Amino acid sequence: MANKYTSEMIKLIRNIQNIDYIPPEAIPEIDLYMDQITTFMDEYLNSSKRFADDKILTKTMINNYTKNDLLPPPEKKKYSKEHMILLIFIYYFKNFLSINDVKGIINPISKNFFQQKDGINLDDIYREVFETQLENIDSQVRDMIRKLNKSNETFSEVEDEEERKILTNFSFICMLSFDIWVKKTIIENIIDHKMDTKPSRKKEPSDI
Repeated sequence: MANKYTSEMIKLIRNIQNIDYIPPEAIPEIDLYMDQITTFMDEYLNSSKRFADDKILTKTMINNYTKNDLLPPPEKKKYSKEHMILLIFIYYFKNFLSINDVKGIINPISKNFFQQKDGINLDDIYREVFETQLENIDSQVRDMIRKLNKSNETFSEVEDEEERKILTNFSFICMLSFDIWVKKTIIENIIDHKMDTKPSRKKEPSDI
C-alpha cells in the first residue's frame, strides 16, 4: 500500500513537467483587444485551474491592474505583446504574493523595459526567464521526490497503516510548505530592500 501511494505521489510530482505554460513564440505579435487576451490566457493556462469555474484572467482584473498601476494603459483599447508578458508575470506572482508585492516587482520592470527600443526589452526578459525555468524543472522534481522519500521515513513507530499515511502525507506537505514560506520570505525581503522605506500595509484592491 505504501509503495503504491509513493508511486502515485511521484507520478503527481512528475506531472508538473507537463504543466501548461505560454512559450515566448506563442505570444501574439499583434495588438489584441481585452476579450482576445482573456481567451488567449484561458486557452493556454486552462489546465492550471484547480476548479473548472476558476478564472485565469477577467476584464475586471485587467482594468484593476491598470487602475492600480500594475499594467500600463492600453493604446486605443488594444494591448501589445508587452502588455501580455506583464499579465503573464502578474498571473503567476499573484498566486502567492500580495498585489502590493506584485506591484513592487512589476513596476521596476515596466518602468525600465516596457516599450524599450534600445537594449533589452520585455520580450528578451520573458525568453530568458522562460528558458531558465525550463532548465530548472527537472531539479525541482528531483527535490520534491527527495522530500517525499524523506517524509516517508517519518513516524516509523506508528503501526496503523492508515494513520501513518495521514502523518507522512502531513509531513510531506509541511516540508513543501516550509520551502514555500522560505522562498516567499526571501522574495518579500528583496522587495522591501529595493524600496526606499518599509512599505506600509495597504488595503488590497478587490477583484484582482
